[in-house]
Amino acid sequence: MMRIHFSGLIFLVMILIGSIFAPGNAAFGQTKARIQIIHADDLRGMKSGGEELNILVGDVQFEHDGAYLYCDSAILNTRRSDLYAYGNVHIKMSDTLNLYGDTLHYNGNTRVAVVTGNVILRDNQATLYTNQLNYNRKTRTAYYTTGGRIENKDNELSSSFGIYYTDTKRVHFKNNVELVNDEYLLRSDTLIYNTATATAFISGPTTITGEEEFLYAEDGFYDTRTDVTMLQQNAYMIYKEQYLRGDSIYFEKATGIGEVFGNVFLQDTLQNMIVTGHYADYHRNQGYAWATDSAMAIMADAVDSLFLHADTLWLTFDTAGNPLQLTAYHHSRFYKTDLQGMSDSLVYSFADSTIHMFYDPILWADENQLTADDIIIYSSGQRADSMRMTGSAFIVSKDKYGAGNFNQIKGKEMMAYFENNELNLVKVDGNSETIYFVREEEGALIGINKAVAGRMEIFIADRQIDGIIYHENPDAILYPEGELPTDQFFLRDFRWSQELRPKSRYDVFRWPK
Repeated sequence: MMRIHFSGLIFLVMILIGSIFAPGNAAFGQTKARIQIIHADDLRGMKSGGEELNILVGDVQFEHDGAYLYCDSAILNTRRSDLYAYGNVHIKMSDTLNLYGDTLHYNGNTRVAVVTGNVILRDNQATLYTNQLNYNRKTRTAYYTTGGRIENKDNELSSSFGIYYTDTKRVHFKNNVELVNDEYLLRSDTLIYNTATATAFISGPTTITGEEEFLYAEDGFYDTRTDVTMLQQNAYMIYKEQYLRGDSIYFEKATGIGEVFGNVFLQDTLQNMIVTGHYADYHRNQGYAWATDSAMAIMADAVDSLFLHADTLWLTFDTAGNPLQLTAYHHSRFYKTDLQGMSDSLVYSFADSTIHMFYDPILWADENQLTADDIIIYSSGQRADSMRMTGSAFIVSKDKYGAGNFNQIKGKEMMAYFENNELNLVKVDGNSETIYFVREEEGALIGINKAVAGRMEIFIADRQIDGIIYHENPDAILYPEGELPTDQFFLRDFRWSQELRPKSRYDVFRWPK
């Protein structure tokens, strides 16, 4: 039973006045409803500093504008609507919103509750833990400044400072922010989290660390339920030996699908490869990716790198994520200091460093222009070792001393060999033909050699034909100067296409008309 001890006539009048306010008459935020005493095992009145106070002890219960407060003991200033509560404090604001703590200061006029000690704020979406919490019932906003954490079924978040908007289920975290779940650890300076959707909104320098991935951004979002991430502003991602950045990165962990928009930069440190462009599409689980819109692949080398451009660059990977093959189509062009080329399409194999050129390929190696229906370049350490030319194979080089004169080699198939990046041997098989200008060491013309054979071996030194061995029905004639008509200076299907040759790494973006 409640025991009441009277401290004077004024206190009695205050109690009588307070008793006429039933709980149903409260209008939160509209009127300054008084805090109503529902129950206490012991209630006393006292005067302190000119204020009349209620001292309540044992199973104390209050009501204020629809909210119920429970505690072990309390001091209530009815006139000021000011309440201090102690021990097992519990504010029940609705069926789904409850606040717990050791002590409470609550003002009925401002409707602000300050709870300290083992504070817990729980709603139907999340639970907040902290040592001190301010809760504004007018704005339905809670904030802490001494460190706190929020847990729900999906994640655990912590920070030094936080604001929880219980109506919208959004939490603003600041300073030393961490989000932890089974997939990732997120660290940030500033983060907004929706407890209803389990989505984190990035609003400052943020890292996301997974078992295999590391992500960074300063803007974007992370949906922790679907593991979908959109990263923006200085965004990048690291997966094993691969580094990826762009203006924005979209990534689905479950499917392994990602998209990169604007200033795409993909680097594979294992293969020393870089891919750039303005759009890239990544399918990790399916083992492929492609880039377009000014796409370029760079096969990096300490001495000399190869720069490759095409409308689309298509990469395939093995199950470990290592690149297997790069396909460039259409309008492919590449540049290397000692080797340039173009074709409609080409394929680069990382396993053996071969380049396979399709559909009207042209290759330039130093002074030599090489064409065929199909060209395969075999490389070692970013240097061409040899190449196979199939179908209408043709090699042309300018005569060193004669303007408008060209040394020419033609056949069905050819194997060309390089030494120190220079062409030094060509083996021709099938309908072999040659025209070359034979000169003295000082450059004086000896004659023009025109020959046909089933097979040939052509030796090259100082970028000029140095000797030829003919096999199978050879027919060779050395014409003295002036005896070979100029209209026979060129083999059938001859062409000289220096205007098409890429002049620099930037010139690969030019497709001649």
